Amino acid sequence: MKSFDPMLRLAAAFSRAGLNRPWPRMNARVLSLGLGAVLLSGLGGLLLAKAWHQPIESRRSSTSAPSALVSGNGPCAPALVSHQGNDKVDLEIQRLQAAARSAPKRSDLMTQLGWAFITKARLSCDPGYYKLAQQCALCVQATNSENPDALLLQGHIWQSLHKFKEAEPVARKLITMRAGAFDYGLLGDVLMEQGRLSEAVVAYQKMIDLRPNLQSYTRVAHVRWLKGDIEGATEVMRMAITAGTPREPEPTAWAYTRFGIYEFQAGDFVTAARSVELALQFAQDYAAALLLRGRILLSQGKPTEAIQPLQRAATINPLPEYQWILADALQEAGRSEAAAEVENRLMRTGALNDPRTFALYLATVGQQLQEAVRLAQEELNTRADIFTMDALAWALKANGRFAEAQNYSKKSLSEGTPDARLFYHAGCIAMANGDYTYAQKSFSSAAGIKQMLMPSERNDLTKQISALKELETYSSFIRSN
Repeated sequence: MKSFDPMLRLAAAFSRAGLNRPWPRMNARVLSLGLGAVLLSGLGGLLLAKAWHQPIESRRSSTSAPSALVSGNGPCAPALVSHQGNDKVDLEIQRLQAAARSAPKRSDLMTQLGWAFITKARLSCDPGYYKLAQQCALCVQATNSENPDALLLQGHIWQSLHKFKEAEPVARKLITMRAGAFDYGLLGDVLMEQGRLSEAVVAYQKMIDLRPNLQSYTRVAHVRWLKGDIEGATEVMRMAITAGTPREPEPTAWAYTRFGIYEFQAGDFVTAARSVELALQFAQDYAAALLLRGRILLSQGKPTEAIQPLQRAATINPLPEYQWILADALQEAGRSEAAAEVENRLMRTGALNDPRTFALYLATVGQQLQEAVRLAQEELNTRADIFTMDALAWALKANGRFAEAQNYSKKSLSEGTPDARLFYHAGCIAMANGDYTYAQKSFSSAAGIKQMLMPSERNDLTKQISALKELETYSSFIRSN
């Protein structure tokens, strides 16, 4: 495996932090990142999660401020409307609101309140709290437009809402002002989402040089997974969960969830399930952990048992990914009517909540196929990563545009990412193009980690492999005669 000089700096940073462990094996472009999902970090232990929360339509919860009060005078007023709730994050928001009202000139209290609202948004999956966080940033900027803490807060809000082009100049401005670790983290995040991986590598390297911590480790772990180094990803994520604390429940829960995903992919279902339990100890009803629990049960042939955690996860976070897996589990358990209800809900809200995953869904079920291409192409203008390439490839294939589909499919595998769905799609697209050798290679890769697929995808993978064998047998017969 090729050496990568910046890794020497990473190892030195870990040594300074007291983490004198051998650095796991890695390939050359160690910090290339292209999530879709799931799991970059922000200030104060705030992780993006593929994760990476997608914008979803605003849902007023019992703790949201009434709209009449939110429209009060001045940019600070909406964020200071009395917040209700008894969870730990709710109590922290209430404490910071009281402190900010007592000391209105302390900008640090408003930025802390903004981050607390972001934590609430990520735990509740209610994007309305991003708007309150934005009011905190605007409140500080009303008196000092160059306040770096407010700029970082604003940048992360835009990034969370997928306004990457707006967030990039903010991140670059922060780097010219102070060049902090999380400033580089923000820049790396928005560059990665725009498909500018080589630039993101440089930003992330700067971040981890400055501060090796849970947030840095989760980034590096995900990069290693993207580059096909499961062993290295698992080792670095183990560092992340070791660095986690009850003071950072959401990012620690996410780290345990992602660690569980790596173990799940490696076939260690016991450790994966234990990781779910630990994640839920840090953040009760954590949607991503509940989703993983359901996926593990599905892979073990227990669809009925999987329904409960998947239903709970989809209730908390009604993104298309969650609803799609729930519908698949219901179908697998023979509950077709219930599955149809979930699918109808997905059809109503999918385009708004997550266009990329909805495009994949439409192409998979064979509905609104031209819309699937449109959604994927529009998403590519914002998020030019490998997972968006795959979504467009899959939508093009469903529309019979096989040559174009194969072009984007191969781009989706350009980083060597060991993702079962990418392999499965690549095989199907290669089959459609008559490239049976490439199809066989892709299907073999997908079959090696088929537990990562939904039941319907696993079933279709089996059918595709059988069809390919029949084609190869027939072709061999023709050649011999």
